[in-house]
Parts: sequence; C-alpha cells; structure tokens
Amino acid sequence: MRMKMRLSSLGLLAGVVLFAAAGCRSSGRVEIADTDNGSQVGLQVGETLALSLESNPTTGYRWEVSELDQSILVETYHEYEADSPAITGSGGREIWRFQAQRPGSTTLRLEYRRPWEEGVEPIETFNVEVGVLGI
Repeated sequence: MRMKMRLSSLGLLAGVVLFAAAGCRSSGRVEIADTDNGSQVGLQVGETLALSLESNPTTGYRWEVSELDQSILVETYHEYEADSPAITGSGGREIWRFQAQRPGSTTLRLEYRRPWEEGVEPIETFNVEVGVLGI
C-alpha cells in the first residue's frame, strides 16, 4: 500500500514536471490562451496562472468557470477587455488570473454560454489540467 502511494506521488510529480513547460512563463506567472485548450500546465505554490479567451458579450454569451478545486487554485481576477477600437458589437477577450494555493492537481473548465439559458449545452468549452508543486 505504501509503495503504491509513493508511486502515485512520483507519477503526479513527474506529470507536473513534464507539463511545467506548457504555457508562457515569466516571473511567477504562466500565461495561457484559446490555443492551450486541452493542455496541461504546471505551477508552483504562489505563482499566477493568467488565462485569456476570445469573447463577445454583445451576443449574450460569456465564459463561466464550471470546474475548479479552489483549495488548489483560486480565481483572483476576471475582466472583459474589448478589442481596440471598441466598436459596438465587436468582440474582445475575457481575462482571468488564478493563484496557486497548495500542491495538488485540478481541472480548470470554463463553458461559453448564455447565463439565463438553463439546461442548454455550452457552445464552447475550455479545459486545462493544472498541477501545483510546493516550493
């Protein structure tokens, strides 16, 4: 039993190390975007994950976080930034920042939907697996 736990822990550690290179890393911050859908990202406790997704709220659609273990990764910022120049009806990007709280792994899943439409599948989803290592 103890050997299985060690192997499992080693497997998690190896996985985090392997996907630590995913995304663009700069000084305690890893940046990901639309093209990183389905990928794996590695962080250390205290680091920030910055996410940017195309969005057009004039259509009624917006991105909503639908899955996240907030004991591992917590949302600290969310805002919409319109494309420049900001023309009525044009799109932009939704921007999030998440901070790594403790070692572990979690799925970050977002769904692009109209908030008032219940029981309707999202028209788009975004998923990344996030692994967090202790310092």
